Amino acid sequence: MAFSEEQVRAWARDAYERGEASFEVRRERCALLVIDMQDEFVKPGWTPYWVPEATRRVPAVRALVDCCRRSSVPVLFTVFSATHGFLDRPASGASMPNRHPQAGAPHDEWFRDGRIWPDLAPLPGEVVIHKPSYGAFYDTPLQSILRNLGRDTVLICGTLSNYCCGTTARQAYERGFQVVFGSDVTATDDDAMHEAELRVLRRGFARVATGAQIAAWISR
Repeated sequence: MAFSEEQVRAWARDAYERGEASFEVRRERCALLVIDMQDEFVKPGWTPYWVPEATRRVPAVRALVDCCRRSSVPVLFTVFSATHGFLDRPASGASMPNRHPQAGAPHDEWFRDGRIWPDLAPLPGEVVIHKPSYGAFYDTPLQSILRNLGRDTVLICGTLSNYCCGTTARQAYERGFQVVFGSDVTATDDDAMHEAELRVLRRGFARVATGAQIAAWISR
């Protein structure tokens, strides 16, 4: 059987725009990952890393967190913080332009404690993963924790869509987890990049859904 260029391009385009992973979302198999909703990204104007759209999406993220708690879906948080004297970071990280060299030297208080935005504060007993890079599985115990919880489906919300959230989605997929990526409970610093990330994840890594859809699946 031969396939035309027009045909394969049309299939790819359709998958980017309207594709949907076929796995079922089952509450008892899910865990919610709240990625990096910390002061450095959410507190208005505090750092050059502020993501205004993440601040606007706090209520939607909180609604999903509350829904998961009511439904006995484990809620796990991730943050950047001063782990191991910053010696556990990828070596080339400091040379990347997303470190905002134009903003001057980093403030001593930034990315030190990993303080989660107060409206999303973890409850006692909820896990907080302190991670050294974009993906939440890299050099952390997240995979072991999820396996010990008996969860093979991760629901992803937080920031930034095309960095920490997207990298975590890819790492989860590669480790055999089913991935659900929240389209309106994730945010980044450029709307076009957010939509581009959703397109890639939708085609090859995750089931992309709104926060309301995710809440409905785990509440039924």
